[in-house]
Amino acid sequence: MQRQARLERTVRALSVSVLLCTSLIATLVSTGVQAQAYPSRPMRMIVPFSPGGAADILARSLSEPLGKQLGQSVLVINRDGGGTVIGVNEAAHASPDGYTLLLSGDAAIVNAASGRKLPYDLFKDLAPVSMVYSSAQAMVVRRNGPFNSLQDVVKYGRDNPGQIKFGSVGVGSAAHMSAELFNQGAGIRGLHVPYRGAAPALQDLAGGQFDYIIIGTSAVIAAVKGGQFRSVAVMSRQRSPQLPEVPTSFEQGVNVETGSWYGLYLTGGAPASAVARVHAALKAALAEPAMIERLRSLGGEGRLMTQPEFTAFMKSEVQKFAKLIKDLDIKLDE
Repeated sequence: MQRQARLERTVRALSVSVLLCTSLIATLVSTGVQAQAYPSRPMRMIVPFSPGGAADILARSLSEPLGKQLGQSVLVINRDGGGTVIGVNEAAHASPDGYTLLLSGDAAIVNAASGRKLPYDLFKDLAPVSMVYSSAQAMVVRRNGPFNSLQDVVKYGRDNPGQIKFGSVGVGSAAHMSAELFNQGAGIRGLHVPYRGAAPALQDLAGGQFDYIIIGTSAVIAAVKGGQFRSVAVMSRQRSPQLPEVPTSFEQGVNVETGSWYGLYLTGGAPASAVARVHAALKAALAEPAMIERLRSLGGEGRLMTQPEFTAFMKSEVQKFAKLIKDLDIKLDE
């Protein structure tokens, strides 16, 4: 009897052990499958700008190759308004499950540098993945105007303090901040004339309503090559492949470099594995020959950074613009 009882207890113990091992193996297998499956459903990419603009075109150019690399479709969603605050805020407060992407550029950096109260923390509520795209900016003047070179602009600005007018695509935009950086570096004071977008700004530049604009080359390459405008400088150390005949600001004695860029983010708190997966997919997408040519046609090039590099770059940009805003007492709530 005792021998039979011992045997039964041993069998029960073995059965429990088998069940526990089976359960543990199933859990480990399930966890592994889940980790490998990301992303397992379509993703969305929020663009905090209106349809048809540079950011929207870039996002739609990127969504297909990125989706191919991720194995899921990437739907572009435009959330314009508030100087990008509305779209960035939506991405910042989305579920941190790794299925919401944000494509945003220097406007979000300027907002963070402005000192204004924002409904999100750029560095806590978003998970930077990488820069995606960068391009040089060009100073553009009207074709039949008085300026034939960057030095013409500088001389007029210095000889007529506060008289020279520069346009932008909005208060706090990259065009606005770039022109302020140029003015500061060149030692001139100008009058800011903001517009709601590149199209009306360029239309008024052609009509002589202001003197110059500093804007991404992608917005003006066709117009410059078509003879509607004259580009007197590319604001960089090296000439632009798209405008090789235009001298740089450095060649003309003004050591000011400005540019425009866009980066990719996930919602803050997204799993590190999701950030790594999206980064790997982005790296592969940017290396595709068709994507390289597409970005060149937009006037720039793909730019990949590690997450720490991109975060450090963002912080340095916030510091730069915060100093500029304070030094020049720029009001961004206009």
